[in-house]
Amino acid sequence: MNMNEERNIWTQEDLMFDLTQAGLKEGQTVIVHISLSKLGFVVGGAETLIRAMLKIVGPEGTLMVPSQTWKNLDPAAGVHWEEPQEWWPTIRQHWPAYDKHVTPAIGMGVTAEMLRRWPGAFRSDHPARSFAAVGRHAEYLTANHDLSNIFGQDSPLDKLYQLNGHILLLGVGYDKCTSLHLVETRAHYPGKSSMQESSAMLVDGQRQWVTYETLAVDDADFRDLGAAYDQLRNVQVHRIGNAVARLLEQRDLVDWAVSWMEANRK
Repeated sequence: MNMNEERNIWTQEDLMFDLTQAGLKEGQTVIVHISLSKLGFVVGGAETLIRAMLKIVGPEGTLMVPSQTWKNLDPAAGVHWEEPQEWWPTIRQHWPAYDKHVTPAIGMGVTAEMLRRWPGAFRSDHPARSFAAVGRHAEYLTANHDLSNIFGQDSPLDKLYQLNGHILLLGVGYDKCTSLHLVETRAHYPGKSSMQESSAMLVDGQRQWVTYETLAVDDADFRDLGAAYDQLRNVQVHRIGNAVARLLEQRDLVDWAVSWMEANRK
């Protein structure tokens, strides 16, 4: 937001009007990526925004958010950059095992953290890359989240694709669009590789430090990809509160982005 721009106050009704104007509709299944602070002053904060979205999509609709717990990864991966290396063994030994009912979605924003605790919410079992959802398809979207196949076939993102879901980018850009990680699993590019990650998780009721293989993901070109998609599809940029917003058809973006990534990523 421009520092000279007037900071306004927004109610649930205001947000519902703007969200509807942006294309949010009854019955949609939507993954939302939100920076609440970009909206200005929302009366009631994240609660008001979630209530507005749920009221629009209704009982046949579904909201999903990334509820990742990436602090529950090996410190050597850089996720505990602020801590000295001599602490790493202690962190590995004592970091709490992932509990989808308790473990906070650190770094995912206040809206995602509130939605994952919302009455009736479901959350996937992945110890570092979980998703949470509320609504008709919430249980389906979050079930059976494979430890190694985080963003690929039968992941929450792929299930959203199968449901012809939508993406709401509210106050954030394409660099926060996790559906582009689904693209990485489908595209073929020279530097594609796997890596090992480790997390604390419960195995037969006991905490274990588990190492598993995943696709090495990279969001460095997501902004460029998004700019090209905006131009090609003439994507409409809306205002919700003081924030810019895009409501995208996930399947169209993913299908197009596979070709873009194969042509542009090294």
